[in-house]
Amino acid sequence: MTGVETYKLGDLKLQSGQSIPNAHIAYKTFGDPASPAIIYPSWFSGSIADNEWLVGEEHILNPKKYFIIITALFGNGQSTSPSNSNIKPFPKVTFYDNVRAQHTLVTEKLGVKHARAVVGWSMGAGQTYQWATSFPEFMDICVPFCGSAKTSLHNQVFLEGVKAALLGARKNSSAGSCEDGVLSAGESFRTWTAEEKEVGLKAFGRVYAGWGFSQAFYREKLYESVLGFKDLEDFMKNFWEAWALSKDPENLLVMLYTWQSGDVSKQERYNGDFKAAMQGIKAKMLVLPSKTDLYFPPEDSEIEVANMKDGVGKMVPFPSIWGHWAGGPGDSKDDVKWLDEKLQEIGL
Repeated sequence: MTGVETYKLGDLKLQSGQSIPNAHIAYKTFGDPASPAIIYPSWFSGSIADNEWLVGEEHILNPKKYFIIITALFGNGQSTSPSNSNIKPFPKVTFYDNVRAQHTLVTEKLGVKHARAVVGWSMGAGQTYQWATSFPEFMDICVPFCGSAKTSLHNQVFLEGVKAALLGARKNSSAGSCEDGVLSAGESFRTWTAEEKEVGLKAFGRVYAGWGFSQAFYREKLYESVLGFKDLEDFMKNFWEAWALSKDPENLLVMLYTWQSGDVSKQERYNGDFKAAMQGIKAKMLVLPSKTDLYFPPEDSEIEVANMKDGVGKMVPFPSIWGHWAGGPGDSKDDVKWLDEKLQEIGL
């Protein structure tokens, strides 16, 4: 992929006590390294290219003004992942692990000592919160959109559904939230046949279809009028199944663990105290949920902002019926315009 680079991290020790041997992080930069830096982490299953919809001279993330750094999650297929390594089984990787690796990349490889902002959608928002709590002095502004500082119980339940659909094709059941599949006695890893991959990924996509967009999105048939699909089944097959079939099931399981285990208070300085983690944030926070997001609802964002120190955080919901997709990846042009306006208002 054009412009994507990798930075070798060596053997990366993880929060779990496990390690990623010979780990590398993938990234792409835009603009002049002398410009103020913006860190822009990837989202669940997304490649670096999938973040580029918000970068350009027509957007606030303007390479003529900022040095923009897109980083890839472990498990996305570009940073160290099951699909590009022989690590079996793959270790458990958290948001904390990802952001610590990103900090190493940004400071040691790219020479950035302070960032203007960290921004991100979905799991990118989770990493944005992780930056704000792990390195509170490092940036001036954080903008998490359609994501959370701690994965809610309801969100974990949603992810159990898509995980169970994926694993069911392999005749495995989920071992529970933050776990993979229940394997036969003596097994530590189980490969996927081509048929299991196809059946599991199609099921994964169809279950996800009920969550990514809102009820109003479907009621208004925006998949036809805006996205150009001829009917609902065309949308299910050629949007959702096609998206899922482009993924690796083991990569998805790695990122599902990262998402389900998300909790910025799970680091030494906070010892599981969520309020203390929110109080530890020093950057100016603009929290942008979607009012119709089915798994990151505005109510959860309200709780996060309420736990921050006075004057640190502000929450404004996307006025959109696009559900989670209001925050990305650029399909709703009105929401992209709205997001650009909010980024400008906070001082970018």
